[in-house]
Amino acid sequence: MEWKMASGGGTVASLWTEVNRCGQNGDFTRAIKAVNKILHEVKEDVTALHCKIVCLLQNGSFKEALNVMNTYSKILGSELIVFEKAYCEYRLNRVESALKTIESVSEQTDKLKELYGQVLYRMERYDECKAVYTDLIRNSQDEYEEERKTNLSAVVAAMSTWEKASPDDLGLSGTTYELSYNAACTLIGQGQLTEAMNKLQEAEELCRVSLSEDSDQNVFDSKKKVKLTNAEGVEYKLAKKQLQAIEFNKALLAMYTNQADQCRKLSSGLQSQNPGHPRPVLIQVAQLCREKQHSKAIELLQRFADQHPESASGIKLTMAQLYLTQGHVTKACDILRSIDDFKHKQGMISALVTMYNHEEDIDSAIDVFSQAVQHYQSEQPGSSIHLALVREAADFKLKYGRKKEAIGDLEQLWKQNTNDIHTLAQLISAYSLVDQEKAKSLSKHLPSLESMSFNVDVDELENSHGANYVRKKVYKVNISDLDGEMLFFSRLCLGKLPKNYDPMANPDQERWLPMRERTYYRGRKKGKKKEQVGKGTQGATSGAASDLDASKTANSPPTSPRPGSAQASASTTAPAACNVVPPRQQKPATAGPGARKKAPPKKKKGGKGGW
Repeated sequence: MEWKMASGGGTVASLWTEVNRCGQNGDFTRAIKAVNKILHEVKEDVTALHCKIVCLLQNGSFKEALNVMNTYSKILGSELIVFEKAYCEYRLNRVESALKTIESVSEQTDKLKELYGQVLYRMERYDECKAVYTDLIRNSQDEYEEERKTNLSAVVAAMSTWEKASPDDLGLSGTTYELSYNAACTLIGQGQLTEAMNKLQEAEELCRVSLSEDSDQNVFDSKKKVKLTNAEGVEYKLAKKQLQAIEFNKALLAMYTNQADQCRKLSSGLQSQNPGHPRPVLIQVAQLCREKQHSKAIELLQRFADQHPESASGIKLTMAQLYLTQGHVTKACDILRSIDDFKHKQGMISALVTMYNHEEDIDSAIDVFSQAVQHYQSEQPGSSIHLALVREAADFKLKYGRKKEAIGDLEQLWKQNTNDIHTLAQLISAYSLVDQEKAKSLSKHLPSLESMSFNVDVDELENSHGANYVRKKVYKVNISDLDGEMLFFSRLCLGKLPKNYDPMANPDQERWLPMRERTYYRGRKKGKKKEQVGKGTQGATSGAASDLDASKTANSPPTSPRPGSAQASASTTAPAACNVVPPRQQKPATAGPGARKKAPPKKKKGGKGGW
């Protein structure tokens, strides 16, 4: 077959080769140029037109692709390009047109069913969408099963959240973080918040593992991915809250990539678009903290909290955190106590008491307890939270010696349970400092000793297997009952007594004290003075100074020490800063360099004159 020549000097066959190569490389722009050259030579070529439409779709040029399909609709036919036409209409947010295009086909392919499910989901027809994906999962076997299960789980989550429906268990195991996340959304829609939290934590862990396996995951890679959200038609695919979240992420990404001006610009724009939303302000505060401008950050938070009281609770928590990072614990406590929504919560009470205790401000900590107890006394008297706070307040006061202040709390606890002996004992101990008569009257409520006694065999308890200490039984032996051999061995076991032992003498009462601490100690006897070692300059003794002076000896020692001499031993065994023993007291050295023994003469061996 003879191919016509195309403009540029290449044949149609070479142009098709170029189209194939560019398609494999993902260079669809160059592929479109090659296809246009083919259409210039072979007009109305169905395959070339189809390739051009696919390349336009890959480049995101949905309007241009739709124009090509409408222009050559008679040549292409409706069946050939039904998927491409419906996909362009779907991406251009013409959902109703896309649905009509899909439903106009008598028999749908798998890829058309996939698009059909997406269209139904966009139109919030969840029951029909669920049926489409269930059929796809059941009747198809390829590498896209996981994606279909993810889409089906998203449909189930939407039904649970928006329609408050309780769908059947479809057996979608959370093997990926997308499936676990959608399962958590389903549980939230059903009101099972505890189970939903567990699923979210599972999804987070799976996501971390998945991202850790991807070596390109970093801030700059995220920056490239964020640029994809600027593509044409994205605003039609996402909800307003999703688009808002993308803008927030752009501002955060600018902060993490150290683009301070860009971060401030984006966060300011977000704040103008959402005046009451706290997140843009928090991004600005984070940027100020990265620049070590904590005072400006706190001022910005305080100004926003004054202007928007409905969002002040979360903002004040951030302010308290900033004060804590700077070491201003008392200021952080003042901010936390000003949050009306949280100041009587158990977690807030615990945090405030801990921080005041750290600052050794016991009075303020007791005041926090008192306000909390009064609040629950008026709102939930006798509740478990109320009594738990009273118990904690009483224990705290007793711990820091405030027994008088703990009396009221202890009386309240004892009245709730008069059988609580521990609380009664604490109350009596507290009253003993204030009103002893009251303490005596309360002590009458203590149980008697007879009622508190237990029938316990002490010996059996001590000798049980669980006891750490077992009392040994003592056996008394009468020596007169022993025979001669046993008597001999018994005497061996008595031990040896000293020679000067006097059984009639009284033992020294101070025998356990050291000799120096006994009353009759008079010190050591003064005898001939021994030379003191370790005193004087460099440990030398004054009495031995003349002996160490080499000039006073009759013969000066040789420059090299003689074998076995004391001088050699001193030079090799004692540094200059150590105590020095006079040479006349030292023993001849027997080892070490410079202190060698004189070797005995070797005997002559047999042979020719060798030693």
